[in-house]
Order: sequence, then C-alpha cells, then structure tokens
Amino acid sequence: MADTLHHFIEQFGLVAIFIGCLLEGETVAILGGFFAHQDVLVPWQVFATVYVGAFCGDALLFLVGKHFSGAAFVHRLEDKPAFAYAQRMVRKYPTLYVLLNRYVYGLRMIGGVVAGLAGIGTMKFLLLNAVATLIWASIFTGMGYVFGTAAEQIIGSELARHQRLLVALGVAVLVVLVGLVFMHRMRRKAVRRD
Repeated sequence: MADTLHHFIEQFGLVAIFIGCLLEGETVAILGGFFAHQDVLVPWQVFATVYVGAFCGDALLFLVGKHFSGAAFVHRLEDKPAFAYAQRMVRKYPTLYVLLNRYVYGLRMIGGVVAGLAGIGTMKFLLLNAVATLIWASIFTGMGYVFGTAAEQIIGSELARHQRLLVALGVAVLVVLVGLVFMHRMRRKAVRRD
C-alpha cells in the first residue's frame, strides 16, 4: 500500500496541489513542501504549482465578485458572518486588505469576492495579489520543507521514505481537523456577537 501511495503522489501530487491551492491551500502547500523535501516531488515544481494555484484561485474569486455580483454563489457568501467585516476592511484599507486577506484563516474565499465587489481595479488587484501570493507560497511551502527536515530529525532518517509519507498524511489530517474546529469556534463567536 505504501508503494502505491508513493507512486500516486509522484503521478498526481502536483495536480492535487494545484487544485488544493485554488481553494484554501495552506495545508496543501505545507504538504507539498514536505513531499519536496522527501524527494517525492521536485521542489521548484511544487513552489510554482502552489503559487500558480493560489494566484489563479484568488484571481477567479476577484473576477466573480467584480463581474457576477448577482450570482447565487456571491449571495451565499454575503450571508457569512465574516463578509461584513471583510467589506469594512476593504473600504478602509484596500491595498493592505488585498495584501493580507489570504493570511486570515477562513477569509480567503470571501476575500477575493469582496475585493471584486469593492471596485478595486483589476490590474491593481492582480499586481498586489502576485506579491501577496509569492510571499504566501514561500512561507507555507517553506514550512513544509522545514517540517520535512524536522520530521527526519524526530522520526529518524533511517525510516523508509514511504513511512514518512504516511506520517505526513496523518499530520495533514490533524491540521485539517484543528482548522475545522478553529473555524467552527470562530463562527460561533461571530454569531454570538450579532
């Protein structure tokens, strides 16, 4: 099974990373960096895939907000508690908002749409997003790469590569679960405030 998993990651890892980074992405970017450290994937290809996936995801959400403000998807996002907060922030600090919204967990999906609705120019958004995404991809892919080094120190380099992959997948599941619990608590707090 471990050999099958290893082969699967080699074959489809970059596609999975691209799709994951189109959506939310932090956990996927970290995992990509880890797999690059383990020599399962090529480091520069992982970084490029993380960057392009995250950039395209943000640009797509921005264009949805800018050109499809009446769409059902946008109306569903408007019902989320963080939407009003994001609108206030983008009005007060449009440049800073575009540069930093991707770092607020759970705000990325809303963030691009809100930026599009706020009337930020397309070129301005794309340039700011390119810078923000470059920094973001470096941080999260780098964290995964460093995590790979730390895992080798903790687990031991004598473990087979596929065993470290299984450990990484276990850690990824744990990170996702912690993120979901955190988001659930943040939503409950936001609902209580309203």
